[in-house]
Amino acid sequence: MNYRVQLTTDAKTDLAGIVGYIRVHDSLESAQFVYDKLRATIDSLKSFPNRGTVVEEARQLGEDHLREVFFKPYRILYEVADNRVIVYLIADGRRNMQELLAKRLLG
Repeated sequence: MNYRVQLTTDAKTDLAGIVGYIRVHDSLESAQFVYDKLRATIDSLKSFPNRGTVVEEARQLGEDHLREVFFKPYRILYEVADNRVIVYLIADGRRNMQELLAKRLLG
């Protein structure tokens, strides 16, 4: 079964911010490489969405439905709902994920 993958507005902003930062602070080639790898990781969820692990920081906030996959150091957080995969967050895993999730999930 193939799932439809959707990125939320926040996730699209996350992706653009990551790529933009790399482009400015490294190179266009590096930015394109990271973009391609992140997109490939996200697109792979079409076929295998349940392979990701439950996000421990989200579980601590009472949100045990979020899963994650990695293109290190980046974490891609998503939810599987029916035949859809909804990507909520793309972030550098070195960030304080508990704080980031609290802001993103709890406002």
